[in-house]
Amino acid sequence: MSEPPPLPVPIISVRDLHRAFGSVRAVRGVSFDVYPGQVVGFIGANGAGKTTTMRIMATLDMPDSGSIGICGTDVVNFPTEVRQMIGWMPDAYGSYEHMTVLEYLDFFGRAFGLKREARGKRLREVMEFTDLAPLTSRPANKLSKGQNQRLCLGRTLLHDPKVLILDEPAAGLDPKARIEFKNLVRLLADGGKTIFISSHILSELGEMCDTMLFIDAGKIVHHGSAESLRRHNSEAALIDVRLVGNPDALRAWVEMNPGVELADAHRDGGRVRLTSAEPEAITACLRKMLADGLTVTDFHREERRLEDAFVDILKAQ
Repeated sequence: MSEPPPLPVPIISVRDLHRAFGSVRAVRGVSFDVYPGQVVGFIGANGAGKTTTMRIMATLDMPDSGSIGICGTDVVNFPTEVRQMIGWMPDAYGSYEHMTVLEYLDFFGRAFGLKREARGKRLREVMEFTDLAPLTSRPANKLSKGQNQRLCLGRTLLHDPKVLILDEPAAGLDPKARIEFKNLVRLLADGGKTIFISSHILSELGEMCDTMLFIDAGKIVHHGSAESLRRHNSEAALIDVRLVGNPDALRAWVEMNPGVELADAHRDGGRVRLTSAEPEAITACLRKMLADGLTVTDFHREERRLEDAFVDILKAQ
């Protein structure tokens, strides 16, 4: 009999990570693995422990206990070596007056130890990839938010790291810039980069990421794909209902009928959650609405939103 193929080796391995700031336990026993070429979304509310975990991964903070290995190298004992393997993109970064986009990137290219010829070649590659070439002579502190994010990403890519750690890279971007940035992330993933990315925009992470990590109060509460998250505790059915006339009629109807709750309201009605997802229960709900005089113009079952799944997970903690 042939032997089974060997299991892949994690490119990021986090084990029982703890970090406290005084009486605040920011990270409490976090463990997870990330495999080469994956795009992993890291999700949590403000104060959940995301940035603390990512800063430790990026060698910018020290854990109280536990370990992190990146490309098989311990981040605490060998931070200099790890910094050559990772690209860290913080949620905010400084710029410099009287420095152009090219001068800014050249400065960091020198800091990474790139020699003149190799540095020039790498600058051209990075600026072309991030669409910064037309901004070569633009002052680095006079860019739009989207241009700033591309500049920070360009800086992150200069030394061609294997692992990218991106903290809220799409925060504050307009829709066009957000789409452009998402496309850059997918191109990097297709090029073999391993990407660990935090965001509050769950729907976008669902489109970009192979797997997602949810952290709450310093602990991992979910690790899996977007689809597994949507299926998590999903016995209920979520129905979008639209009415003619007074949308508050839906709220009043829900309050009078057991087995139904109003998930949220909108100007034309709202979304209702049924305790049973059986087709017969969904059909019976619509019939009851019509029989009770609701002027229903649209009634359809929604795919479970990542935001709803996240909230349900938090409620279960």
